[in-house]
Amino acid sequence: MKNEWMYEKVKERMLRYAKVDTQSSRTSQTTPTTAKQFDLAGMLFDELREIGASEVYLDEEHCVVYGKLPPTEEALSAPAHALGFVTHMDTAPDASGTDVRPWVLENYRGGDIVLNEEEGIVMEEAVYPQLAQYVGQDLILTDGKTLLGADDKAGIAAVMTAAEYLCLHPEIRHGLVSIAFTPDEEVGGLAKDLDLARFASPVAYTVDCDWLGYYSDETFNASDALLTVRGTSVHTGTAKGIMVNAAEIASEYIAMFPQDEKPQNTEGLEGFFHLVAVKGDCEEAMVWHIVRDFDSGHFAEREEMLLGFAERLRAKYGAERIDLEIRPTYRNMKEVIDTVPHTVTLLEEAFHAAGIAEPVRLPFRGGTDGSALSHRGLPAVNISAGYENAHGRFEFVPVQSMEKNAEVLLCLVEAYMRRTDAG
Repeated sequence: MKNEWMYEKVKERMLRYAKVDTQSSRTSQTTPTTAKQFDLAGMLFDELREIGASEVYLDEEHCVVYGKLPPTEEALSAPAHALGFVTHMDTAPDASGTDVRPWVLENYRGGDIVLNEEEGIVMEEAVYPQLAQYVGQDLILTDGKTLLGADDKAGIAAVMTAAEYLCLHPEIRHGLVSIAFTPDEEVGGLAKDLDLARFASPVAYTVDCDWLGYYSDETFNASDALLTVRGTSVHTGTAKGIMVNAAEIASEYIAMFPQDEKPQNTEGLEGFFHLVAVKGDCEEAMVWHIVRDFDSGHFAEREEMLLGFAERLRAKYGAERIDLEIRPTYRNMKEVIDTVPHTVTLLEEAFHAAGIAEPVRLPFRGGTDGSALSHRGLPAVNISAGYENAHGRFEFVPVQSMEKNAEVLLCLVEAYMRRTDAG
């Protein structure tokens, strides 16, 4: 059943947040990677204060916004009832986030959607068949020139709306509810500067990822790798016995990757090696790549495989010519979440209470803020935010999905209040 207040709140917030350019950068070395993320951070700081949250704080060094809803009297001495929500403010660098022009297509009737008649930009149902699931719903879209930024502003809208609802209804009993909005998730920030002491909740939920009704308590283990090859360049006319071509050695290394273990050839719980970028010439070449696997043992074997490839090249061309750096990025959250099983059982209870009869548990073929937070000591299951086609010009979010997500969060808060397995 439609909650008119909640529907209007999430819609207004999404339209307002979408207009703020918060695109992060993969090349910047600053924190946050783009200063414009502070524009939304400032808005959210003011908004938390306006709705009645307490301990509202903006970390002006790291661009993290905090707020709390203090526990009601019945939960003052019951930390088992506490939980938190974390969402990210940045949008992906994969498509423009400048001059976003969101609009609402009410009561979508199916078929293609004209996003920009003047420029002939059309979202075709044949290309995006998931559109058929949203017939009769109200879709927030763009003019086809930018991404929407529902990843993760739809998550922010749901969290802020649920928080406001609790502030307006003091009769709803709840434990401590902690809130944080973080930067740079899209470029690997993974809530690295979230102050766990300030956040002050023993568990959290990130609200991110696409279609409504699923959650992830499992992610990849992940590392980035960089192979650097140093060659010797000399005129090709006198190259015999002298030239060592770094670009060719880099190609030799790439050819060692198992050909059937690439993203385009894997699914489900299958891991992979992925070539991200190559740059080089005869003198020097660099190969950026990533390795992913859900199983920790298989993941370790993959890293060892890369080290073995590099060692073969050192034996062939000289150790001084080959460097391989493997840098951990995040680890599978499941081994942490499994130690706090109530985070999943109470979430499924909340889905059911909100009318989602069959929530889907879906291992996520990527990483979330929750991956990193879990291994820092804050177990954090990920709840989908309801958007579709993230990181591109055809991104959209149904208002009804955000409304339902806000309801799920409220039901989750109530589920924690009823929690009895506090041992």
